[in-house]
Amino acid sequence: MPKVVIVGGGWAGCAAAVAAKKAGAEKVILFERADMLLGTGLVGGIMRNNGRWTAAEEAIAMGGGDLFQITDSVSRHKEIEFPGHKHASLYDVALIEPAIKRHVLEMGIDVRLTNRMTNIKLDGSKVAAVTTREHTGEEADVFVDCSGTAGPMNKCGKYGNGCVMCIYRCPTFGPRMSIVEKAGIKEIIGKKGDGSVGAMSGSCKLHKDSIREDIINELNTKGVVVVPVPKELVDEGKLGVKACQQYALKEFAENIILLDTGHAKLMAPFMPLEKLRRVPGFENARYEDPYAGGIGNSMRYMGMAPRDNHLKVDGLDNVFCGGEKAGLLVGHTEACVTGTLAGHNAVRYAQGAELLEIPETIAIGDAIAYVNTQMKNEVGRTKKYTFSGSVYFERMKEKNLYTTDLGVVRKRVEDAGLIDVFAKPVGVKA
Repeated sequence: MPKVVIVGGGWAGCAAAVAAKKAGAEKVILFERADMLLGTGLVGGIMRNNGRWTAAEEAIAMGGGDLFQITDSVSRHKEIEFPGHKHASLYDVALIEPAIKRHVLEMGIDVRLTNRMTNIKLDGSKVAAVTTREHTGEEADVFVDCSGTAGPMNKCGKYGNGCVMCIYRCPTFGPRMSIVEKAGIKEIIGKKGDGSVGAMSGSCKLHKDSIREDIINELNTKGVVVVPVPKELVDEGKLGVKACQQYALKEFAENIILLDTGHAKLMAPFMPLEKLRRVPGFENARYEDPYAGGIGNSMRYMGMAPRDNHLKVDGLDNVFCGGEKAGLLVGHTEACVTGTLAGHNAVRYAQGAELLEIPETIAIGDAIAYVNTQMKNEVGRTKKYTFSGSVYFERMKEKNLYTTDLGVVRKRVEDAGLIDVFAKPVGVKA
């Protein structure tokens, strides 16, 4: 039975670990550089908005919905709407990580926190082992790179506004390190609309106690608050720097839009504190994450892996990738579904089975294939793709892939012969 090592414990890494274990891996080791799992999921919170509802239900129908069902169980609000977005769920950022970690540990996955990867051992076109902070060489049959694309500090300084002390905590736990990079594979660099490198994370979090009481009462009750920004403070220019282009709508420049994830989630990449405190009700505002959210935010899409539609890395025989490492798919849902396919196919590879490619009749499969083609050209790399808006959500609607009808979703997956494919060991038929 195969042994699988996963580098990076964000949404994609956790999904890959769960999928690999369910596919029949005897040993699954999950290395995470920080002291908690989930990465940006620790300050994220938005699920099921727009086409993400469809993708989540496709994953559930395919037997890979564990993480979506957990987020549903700790959601503070469900079926909420805010500009450009419908039927969103907002999970509690204080509850999500312990819930995911319990699930992963209960499955028998070996979670090794504060264990940053530092190097790899190559054997031809295969990775033989990874070196981490506490392990001189952890060997495995197959590896999954879910190390992400954000930071470290020198990249945020070069392409952004410097280290803004975000949830990644690079100064404390060390910079991101990827298997793909260490193997000498040329990574793909994302770009902004103006052709410059990278993209900025799309939201900040505020201390609720620093915001006027009536605003917070409404936020806690409804899950969303929209507060008009005085005209002299409106700045639409910052919308273009966002990684999350599904929120690059004028409403997000003309208003303070807050979502309740436990934090007051400010749907802007950054806003100068002096300017924010001039908005009525925000006179005492203080940032929760990033601490320097008045200046900037973390920079992402610095290093993506060239890969195929099975999520196997080009040039490496036994390495798969998920999450932002797998391309310009933005968001937690996107990380979960790519991580799931990567972890599942890792076990298929190790057992000599045919790799699974999700067909384009399913939104998840279409997104994986479409983004792969877009990453191969310069123009495609200036855009960001997500089930919840912008370019890819429009494609979903054009191809009639977007639906909130459970029956339609299940029929789609059933027609593809993929009901519960991620729920059982490789080689076991329903």
